[in-house]
Amino acid sequence: MVELIVTTSKATTSRERTLTRQLRRGERLHQRGTAASTRLSRWRGVLFLIGLLITVSLYRLGQYESGNWSLALFLIGFLTIAAYHNRLEHRIHRLSLWTGVKRVHLARLRLDWQTIPPCRPVAAKDHLYARDLDLLGPHSLMHLLDTATSAQGRERLASWLLDQPPAEQAWINRQRLVRELARIPIFRDRLTVEAQRMGEAEINGHRISAVLQHHVHLPYLHILLPLQAILAVTTLGLGLAALLNLLPAYWMISFGLYALLFLQTDQGEELLEHAVGLHHEVEKLGTVLLFLEQRARKPGLALAETCRALTASDASPSALIRHLARVLHGVSVKAHPLVHLILNALCPWDLFFTFRLQQFQQRLQTLLPQWLDCLAEVEAASALATFAYLHPSYSWPTPVKTVGVICTQLGHPLIQPGHRVTNDFALTGLGTIHLVTGSNMSGKSTFLRTIGINLCLAQAGAPVCATTFTWSWSRLACCIRVNDSLDEGLSFFYAEVKRLKTILEATSETTAPPALFLIDEIFKGTNNRERLIGSRAYIEGLAKGNGYGLVTTHDLELTDLDQSIPGLSNSHFQETVAAGTLTFDYRIRPGPCPTTNALRIMELEGLPVPKPLP
Repeated sequence: MVELIVTTSKATTSRERTLTRQLRRGERLHQRGTAASTRLSRWRGVLFLIGLLITVSLYRLGQYESGNWSLALFLIGFLTIAAYHNRLEHRIHRLSLWTGVKRVHLARLRLDWQTIPPCRPVAAKDHLYARDLDLLGPHSLMHLLDTATSAQGRERLASWLLDQPPAEQAWINRQRLVRELARIPIFRDRLTVEAQRMGEAEINGHRISAVLQHHVHLPYLHILLPLQAILAVTTLGLGLAALLNLLPAYWMISFGLYALLFLQTDQGEELLEHAVGLHHEVEKLGTVLLFLEQRARKPGLALAETCRALTASDASPSALIRHLARVLHGVSVKAHPLVHLILNALCPWDLFFTFRLQQFQQRLQTLLPQWLDCLAEVEAASALATFAYLHPSYSWPTPVKTVGVICTQLGHPLIQPGHRVTNDFALTGLGTIHLVTGSNMSGKSTFLRTIGINLCLAQAGAPVCATTFTWSWSRLACCIRVNDSLDEGLSFFYAEVKRLKTILEATSETTAPPALFLIDEIFKGTNNRERLIGSRAYIEGLAKGNGYGLVTTHDLELTDLDQSIPGLSNSHFQETVAAGTLTFDYRIRPGPCPTTNALRIMELEGLPVPKPLP
């Protein structure tokens, strides 16, 4: 449901101007750098030709000493310009990545989904609110928030949104980190740039960990490796001797023994196959960890506490990871069969790198998960911090002990600021239910999603799209977007019943935090008579459980439930008809809805309706 125009936040407009100014400045610097690089390329060519011409001329004139000096001077000059040019190209590349980051920030602020990088899949089958609140998938909250460069970072961010509520102390620590990172945009942007300059591939810590935990038993490795190395060196020495006619072709004997050992013994093929092509991700991981190590040593900061595992030991995690990357470079030779065969014919290549990988397995298999956990925590917090930075008008929520949600100027963060309508809202106390009625397209479903997505942001540790927002820890449970399932043989009504049963069961758990239920068009999959009977009984059951929430309906007959259920109150959205068109203000009001519009919509679209309209 698209909501209508309201004044755009001045703070958001200011942030947009700042990003636009930074982006334009970056683009101007990039253009100047590219022009300078082009000029340097020309001068390198000119210098090479001039040096070659002068040096050759001096040699042809017999001035060999001058020719040598000329060659040395022009070579030094050429290498100096080449080194400077390479540094310039490196800076241009970093500047290009930086402007790309700013461009994506601007797109996130404007909700320009075409410019935001495509969303990456996150599994959440049968989740109680992910699909209802548009948390996952294209044009979702996760799509808007996700700035992670590692699979673990993306999964950690998703878990903060999907596994709620968190432990209170964990949430306090998390929000402290998010607030700290929100104040240092340079750190967050540099973290992204450092990862992107190593390539587009995502850091997949699961695959790296799998290689380090994949044990292959080679009982004679410590004997085979030196033996094959000795045979390889012997073959090389005897081959050179035979080439110089110093000895007969004895090298064939040592080479035959070497080949026999190679073909008849396990060279660690199973382990090496898992590691091929992994060096790019490991290099990227090492670069990102080095960046974190250098900036997470200041005591007292939340970042330092989060990255304690990276700075606790004398050995540098990034240095160890870079050593592992070099080993994996050697392993990746297997991707080139001819080169791989030649190298193994000359030396025990596979066996040596199997030995080196096993050394890293012993050293890193317990440390790497801790480092990846640090990276995941920082990346997830950085994503929420970027969200906070881009929306300075959003408020930081405050948890309270009293059950409920109280907020002012609450809006939906996935609706354009120029079209977003905000509402004040309060829902407090166990068993409290708002029965929301209203016409079609009046904004009931959007309002439910607005409450749910902001509560989800609050419990994740992010700011919310509201002026003030207080809430108590709650378990979200929604029945807003329900589909039938041909694979499971479920009709729409049966799927809805199963979801509503799950929500009712959630309210029966008295030892857990209360459930905030958001139910849209209750029992809309059945006939009017049975819907009314079932809805009354179901709402009465909800009012007795460990929960509170909102239920929307078109059935105005249900509005009299406020007389039999003490915690139930009526609210509504309404429309106005002017000049033959329906208009909506999307404001929630107390009391049952005084109007309906279904027949009016039918008439406006040219369908036959009874005359006169009620």
